[in-house]
Amino acid sequence: MTTVKPLNNRVVVEPIEEEEKTAGGIFLPQTAQQKPQNGKVIAVGPGEISDDGERSPMTVEVGDNVLYAKFSGTEVEVDGKELLIMRETDLLAIIED
Repeated sequence: MTTVKPLNNRVVVEPIEEEEKTAGGIFLPQTAQQKPQNGKVIAVGPGEISDDGERSPMTVEVGDNVLYAKFSGTEVEVDGKELLIMRETDLLAIIED
């Protein structure tokens, strides 16, 4: 298993795939499905270094469910899994259950 360790204020997010069928039981083809906008944080960088040399702490933690902008991040494939690497500022919210 490959480990991805993000740098500075970046996070690695595993997108949570939406249901492939509608409430009425109709299966949606891959082209009709919307790109996911929420996922689970699987790795967090150490934080950005500010102008005064101090490291700013990250506000998200591994395991957080997050909402992110529709076309944010860089898509990468690691061990057959589709992941997103993005800046913490691309995250819009932490989803609490």
